[in-house]
Amino acid sequence: MNELHSRVAEAMRCHAAPAMDLNPAEVEVVAVEGGIASVRLAGACASCPATIPMLITGLENELRKHVPEVDIVEAVP
Repeated sequence: MNELHSRVAEAMRCHAAPAMDLNPAEVEVVAVEGGIASVRLAGACASCPATIPMLITGLENELRKHVPEVDIVEAVP
């Protein structure tokens, strides 16, 4: 895990997931490359296709406040 990946994981756990009222354990940072953070959602939110775009947008907006190098958050299976 590189330094940027660590920063993204920390920001996701401490800021982005709580801001979206998610359990931080339900958001796994899979990879961070080229300004894109790939995350895997778990729990009830992962099984609801209607909520995933809203959650990803919220996580992305909150994450940018803490790690401006990330432009995009994408959900991966």
